[in-house]
Amino acid sequence: MNKIDYSLYLVTDRDILGGRDLCKAVEYSIKGGATIVQLREKFVSDEKFLEIAKEVQKVTKKYNIPLIINDNVKIAKEIDAEGVHIGQSDESLEEARKILGKNKIIGVSVGSVEEALKAERGGADYLGIGTVFYTGSKKDINEPLGLENLKIIADSIKIPSVAIGGIHLNNVKEVMKTGVCGVAVISEILGKEDIEKASKTLLSFIK
Repeated sequence: MNKIDYSLYLVTDRDILGGRDLCKAVEYSIKGGATIVQLREKFVSDEKFLEIAKEVQKVTKKYNIPLIINDNVKIAKEIDAEGVHIGQSDESLEEARKILGKNKIIGVSVGSVEEALKAERGGADYLGIGTVFYTGSKKDINEPLGLENLKIIADSIKIPSVAIGGIHLNNVKEVMKTGVCGVAVISEILGKEDIEKASKTLLSFIK
């Protein structure tokens, strides 16, 4: 799993699908060009999360796309997912590495140079930098980073980075100019009626 393509990083959110099937949505996004999938389930029990993760994993395995579990190291370990993504207030990077082992991908959310350097030193494989712009999916952020700070953080590290937060077709080209390896999106893919087409269009703006 050394050669991970972070360019179009899909983060799932079942709420935005409006009742549409999550597995089908993930499959359409991969067909359209999503290169990595993070399964994000904030408000379900571990039992339900595990059930969803197993179903989504059938899709990602079919297309040989890495599946990253958001915030839940235990479930990532249980289903042998390719990796986990942790926030600043989640399980420590050191603990996650101990549980998952050296061959799994561990991503960390960062919002400053200090956090980025700490995560890099701690052995993170990639960083999610954000929130870049105001976004409907993150209610608890204060000020978004903006492009200038995004570039400063991306330039401060040697490991891959993905920009997250409020990224859409009208700003993705500017985001990519900051030196990040890719963009993490929810609504720009899953919020669209034609998910496959939305993924294709976004990827054409990135590459």
